[in-house]
Amino acid sequence: MLRLGLILHLFIGSTLSGSAVIAALVIGQDTLQPILIAALLGFIAAFPVSYIVAKKLYALR
Repeated sequence: MLRLGLILHLFIGSTLSGSAVIAALVIGQDTLQPILIAALLGFIAAFPVSYIVAKKLYALR
């Protein structure tokens, strides 16, 4: 399950980080620090999401 979770984190993490960066840019935060914070928050938020998705995929077996 760990391997599946890490693979899922690649996709989910980049999606959430990209969405957070776009949201930061839309609200006018166009300097480096808010963009990096938004990307980091998206990356961190992807860990529990990836775990939940991996757990549900293994339950389908």
